[in-house]
Amino acid sequence: MSKLRQMEVFVAVVEAGSFAEAAVQVGMSAVMVGRHIQSLETALNTKLIQRTTRRQSVTGEGRLFYEESKIALEQVKYAFSRVEEATGKPGGLLRITAPMTLGVSLVGPLIAEFMQRYPDVHIELILSNEVVDLYESTYDLAFRISELIGANLVSTRLPPYRMVICAAPGYLDQWQAPQTPEDLYKHRILTHTSWNNRFAWPLRHGNKQVPWPERAVLKSNDGQVLLQAAIAGGGILMQPDFLVAAALLKGELVTIMEACVPAPKPVQMVYPRSKKSLPKLNAFIAFVLEKLGATGMG
Repeated sequence: MSKLRQMEVFVAVVEAGSFAEAAVQVGMSAVMVGRHIQSLETALNTKLIQRTTRRQSVTGEGRLFYEESKIALEQVKYAFSRVEEATGKPGGLLRITAPMTLGVSLVGPLIAEFMQRYPDVHIELILSNEVVDLYESTYDLAFRISELIGANLVSTRLPPYRMVICAAPGYLDQWQAPQTPEDLYKHRILTHTSWNNRFAWPLRHGNKQVPWPERAVLKSNDGQVLLQAAIAGGGILMQPDFLVAAALLKGELVTIMEACVPAPKPVQMVYPRSKKSLPKLNAFIAFVLEKLGATGMG
C-alpha cells in the first residue's frame, strides 16, 4: 500500500468521523479503509483510532499524525500542481466525483472520449449521491445537480437535468395510461432511492406540486437497473432524458404525463479556485463544454 494513499485515507477518516463516510470520499469500500488504517497502525506501532460499536475517537498519537499528514499531503498536491502548471500540457491524475445516474450515463462516456484525446491524463471517477467537500478531499472537480455552490468554488453550468416519465408500450397496453399524478398511485412504480426530501422531484399538476409515489415495486440506487425494468414492462419510470433517450428512440419506451414532468434542475461542474490553472482540469472542462455546451458561467 502506498504510504501517501494511507495518509490520505487516514485524514479522510479523521475529518469524516467514520470509516463509511471516509470510504465515499476516497472512493473505496469501508473494509478497505479499515485495512489502510490497520496497516498504518502496524507500521507506526501505535493506535491511531479507537473504535467501539458506537463511536470512534482519535488518539493523541493519531491527532499528531493527522496534523503532519495534512501538511505533507498539501505539499504533495502543491508540488504536482506547480509542475503541471509549468509544463502547460494536460497530464497526470484528474479526480472527479459525480452523482450516480449522471455519472454512469453522461459523465462516463465523456471521460472515455476525453481520454482518447488526452492519453497523458489519467482519470479517477467516483460516483456518489453524497456532496463531497472539494476543499477537504483530493477531488479536482465535481458534477452537481444543484443551484447552490460554495463561495470558493468556480462553477460552469451545463444543460439542465430534465426528467421524462415513461413506460413500455406493453405495460400501457395492460394498464390504462395515467393522466395525473394521482393516477400513479394505481400503477406499478419504479423509484430511485436517492429521491428524498433533499433531492426530491415533485410532479406538476396545475399550480400544485405532487410527490412521486413513495410505494414502489422496485427501488434502486442505479438508474440503469430501473431503465431495464421499465423496458421489460415492469412499471412506470421517471428518469433523466439522457438515460432514456435511446429506449425512446427505439420505441422500447414511450413518454406519458408530459405536462406533469418536474421542473428541470441545474447541472454544474464545480472546482476549487486554487486549481483553476491546472492544464488537465482546463482541458477537461473545455472538452465537456465542446460536447455539451454551457448555459452560463459562475
